[in-house]
Amino acid sequence: MKYLLGIDFGGGASKATLIDTNGNIMTENTVEYPTLYPESGACEQSPTDWINALCENSKALLNKSGIDSSDILAVAIDSATHTSLVCDKDFNPLRNAIHWTDSRSRNQADKLREELGEEIFKKTFHKPDTIWTLPQLLWLKENEPEAFSKAKYIFFEKDYIRFFLTGVYCTDHIEAEGSMLFDCNQMQWDSELCALAGISVEMLPPVGKPTDVIGRVTASAANATGLKEGTPVICGTTDTVMEVFASGAVKKGDVTVKLATAGRICVITEKPYPDRHLVNYSHIVDGLWYPGTATKSCAASYRWYRDTFGGEYRELDEAAAKIPIGCEGLIFHPYLNGELTPYADPALCGSFTGVRATHTKAHFTRVVLEGVAFSMLDSKLYLDSLNIEYNNVVTAIGGGTKGKLWRQILSDALGLTMNTTESSDSSLGSAMLAGVAVGVFENEIDAVKKCVKHKDVTVPNPENTGKYRNLFGEYKKIHDALAPIYDAR
Repeated sequence: MKYLLGIDFGGGASKATLIDTNGNIMTENTVEYPTLYPESGACEQSPTDWINALCENSKALLNKSGIDSSDILAVAIDSATHTSLVCDKDFNPLRNAIHWTDSRSRNQADKLREELGEEIFKKTFHKPDTIWTLPQLLWLKENEPEAFSKAKYIFFEKDYIRFFLTGVYCTDHIEAEGSMLFDCNQMQWDSELCALAGISVEMLPPVGKPTDVIGRVTASAANATGLKEGTPVICGTTDTVMEVFASGAVKKGDVTVKLATAGRICVITEKPYPDRHLVNYSHIVDGLWYPGTATKSCAASYRWYRDTFGGEYRELDEAAAKIPIGCEGLIFHPYLNGELTPYADPALCGSFTGVRATHTKAHFTRVVLEGVAFSMLDSKLYLDSLNIEYNNVVTAIGGGTKGKLWRQILSDALGLTMNTTESSDSSLGSAMLAGVAVGVFENEIDAVKKCVKHKDVTVPNPENTGKYRNLFGEYKKIHDALAPIYDAR
């Protein structure tokens, strides 16, 4: 039997999935690493943590599965989109990577939007905001000129990790679309956009397709990871499209609702929908796109809550399930790092409002889950306003969907029936993509038929949907009242 390996790098952990050529998941392994918050608005990760997680994950996976590394046909890496890392002439990192949720480039983004917003929008399908690489590079240039002046190469997260495996410097077009340095009409790096960031096109990696076999595992990487020297490594792509792929969403009208570090509602379409509050990326299936909404702190809110106030997810869920809908007046806004859809406001802050002496920890736990659900509802209603057609039955993806309580809260709040699969992890999507790249699967649809296995269905309770819609009105009023205060800071 031969195998395919996909490894994902998310906001707080790396997950590896090994599948056989029949599409069966053989082994999985997860390694956590920290996201760093060195100052207000900052969100960074250490590239050393990425590499350590890669090595630990691959070795653990081989040990757990008991397979010979020579039986792995190909490896693919994915990660969160446009998390950038500047390196010197010898490819050594000059600082920590700037995560896409970092909001320190607010002033730079505002200036770009005011002066050149429309021109940038026409090329990139997005307006300048703190999540994009262009304003983040401007922030780096203005605030850390020494590091910026030494920068010769700009990596994105998965590309740096793959460089460690192969020594090949490259990226894929979906990743490039998220940089705000790439012309999405011409599908190439844009010299004018690069000039705005104070860099040259030559500093950016060559762009290929996600299914390109770009190199092979080197001897040094083999020694560090336990993988076989010479194993093919494909270009790979970003985590969200890999989750979309792993869920089986490969046709027009398919929808995914994602509960991960960030939250997304993505609709498969035949064209992009350029809009201030949507994120537009190409799908791996030629001719398709997956425009979607974005909630900045989704499962990240629950993880922050757990890490800050203590407890294990299962115990927290069990207590929260006993609390009534609405948490007896308590409301949470999950704007821990600002918010995207439908506000595009990096100044927004998280908040608990309506706190009473009768509220317990269980109330606070449930309200975090409900607050994220309201943020996702905010996104859905905006998506609906654009008249994009999609199926009423959606697929729920991401680590947050493992919790039965949260799935039900989200289904009730959105009023949508949600399917789940045995795995919708982006690492599975990467393993599937590796199979397409080396010919194990005929194409993406064939990979879905062989690898995607449906699991549960969560049906909304109409009575609960009505309750949440009423509470959502209060949620919006609180946002409207607090937003001017945050913006004035």
